[in-house]
Amino acid sequence: MDNSLPSWSLFTLMAQPEQKFTSPTSLVVDAILVIGFFVFMFGVLQKHVPSNDPNMIMLWAGLTAACMSGVFWLAVQMFRVVLRAQREANRAKK
Repeated sequence: MDNSLPSWSLFTLMAQPEQKFTSPTSLVVDAILVIGFFVFMFGVLQKHVPSNDPNMIMLWAGLTAACMSGVFWLAVQMFRVVLRAQREANRAKK
């Protein structure tokens, strides 16, 4: 079966990576880090919500911690990519 797009298409298919960069272990480590960061930020942010209603405090602290945890997850992924590139560059020099 041919997975290519027609020649007149504006989009082309991306090449598949030669090796997988994620493993079950790295996914578990990332999940633990992100969940831990969420719990930490939730605790910090509860003190900064300008409300006396406990439900509103939990809602806004949770929503804000979720957004910040998403950014943290992206930062962890970028760190992994840069670290991998640096290690491969050092191996190529040797």
